Amino acid sequence: MTKYPQLWSAAPIATAVILTGSAGYAQPANEKEQETPFDEARLFFELNHTDGDLGIHALIDGDAWKRLEIDGPNDVVMLEVFVRNRLRKQGLTEFFFESAEPPFDELPPKQFLKRFPEGVYDIGGLTLDGKELESEVTLSHVLAAPPGNIQISGVDSAENCDADPLPSVSEPVTISWDPVTQSHPDIGTPNVAVEVEQYELILEIEEPTERAMSIPLPPDVTSFELPSDFIALSDAFKFEIIVRAVNGNQTAVESCFEIE
Repeated sequence: MTKYPQLWSAAPIATAVILTGSAGYAQPANEKEQETPFDEARLFFELNHTDGDLGIHALIDGDAWKRLEIDGPNDVVMLEVFVRNRLRKQGLTEFFFESAEPPFDELPPKQFLKRFPEGVYDIGGLTLDGKELESEVTLSHVLAAPPGNIQISGVDSAENCDADPLPSVSEPVTISWDPVTQSHPDIGTPNVAVEVEQYELILEIEEPTERAMSIPLPPDVTSFELPSDFIALSDAFKFEIIVRAVNGNQTAVESCFEIE
């Protein structure tokens, strides 16, 4: 998957992170009444259909906190974060993680999804002044199917970036695909209706210097003409189409093309 350090920093911080299967901590009734939701709480799967791998991600944002916990179904604790020392006085607000994504021949999708069952997950936090934060999110095994009939200026896209030869097109360059309406036929809950929240088109170049651009698109838009000033930067491009369903899960496909 494409990584975006400009959005989520991977720099080390002074925290203690615990992955565990023990039961969650109990909350006194008076503290439970003071709970407020996070500003943003997302827990979702991301499938790279091209590479054949699957991961679980989370994005949480809200008031400054010193403790964070995610509990899965049956109150099984999946993650705990404790902020320590100087950082504890400052607190954290935004928190993002992305799990390892081993290929399917190492970790088959059914085995991966069994580790993270469908259901309601509680995301809880403790603010700097001792107040409780809590949001409930529903994790689903419904994953959008990969977009089909992907074309670059009317030319069929390559299966992946290792194809030889790659599609070669001239300007103007438009990338298009068919709307996604069903879940993945083989992974998760197959062949059910899927509602798309948005598409995202990501374009990358490596030579002469690494550059990338990301274009979010509404669910009724399935084509985009690439800016000529970006196309002028190189003669070889990689692109990724990400389908985000309304349940939060994302499915991505990747390919490459060249400019004549």
